[in-house]
Amino acid sequence: MVALELVNQPNKRRQASEQVSELTTNRLSVYLRCLNELDAAGVQAISSQALAEQFHLNAAQIRKDLAYFGEFGVRGVGYYVKDLRRHLRQILGLDRHLRVVIMGAGNLGLALADYPGFRQEGFEIAALFDVANEKIGHESRGGVPIYDIKDLKRLARRDRFDIAVIAVPAPHAQPVVDTVVEAGIKAVLNFSPGTLKVPAEVKLKSVDLTVSLESLSFYLAQGEESG
Repeated sequence: MVALELVNQPNKRRQASEQVSELTTNRLSVYLRCLNELDAAGVQAISSQALAEQFHLNAAQIRKDLAYFGEFGVRGVGYYVKDLRRHLRQILGLDRHLRVVIMGAGNLGLALADYPGFRQEGFEIAALFDVANEKIGHESRGGVPIYDIKDLKRLARRDRFDIAVIAVPAPHAQPVVDTVVEAGIKAVLNFSPGTLKVPAEVKLKSVDLTVSLESLSFYLAQGEESG
């Protein structure tokens, strides 16, 4: 079997962080998920066309996205699943251990903390943080410890946290994010509604479920009007 080579991997990863759009990185995550499924099924190689047909993707877009990071395909064969999967994990930074903290030990925070899929992809949920005395010192059902938010900065210096997830009510989200930034955490995933402000060196990604539901509501309303 011909090995696939990724030329100048460190440079490519640096280019990705500076130039590649978030839409592209989102698609890379989708490709990786597809490759995980193929690898589990024992598939050794697949063409971009077959990959697109099986997972309802766009073959030309797959080739374009992958070509930005290197030459992965083998003429007459396509992509070797294990090799491409390994390279995509490297590009996405998943070839290292990432420690995640969740701000807010309410229903959402506890559910996220105990979701097993994160650990399977290399994300360790290291801790939950809250302000409620009745929660501090306890654990989630899965054993994730709950700390006082006042201890975040101290624990971050000791244990190194890579990503913070914001799962607190909207009125408290900005002060919590400010605390996260002060603790030196450079990546934030926000589940609270509304707009948050972070310094330029901090990457913020928001997931607003209400916006998604409103988008679906619009789709349903348009269908009713046309019907």
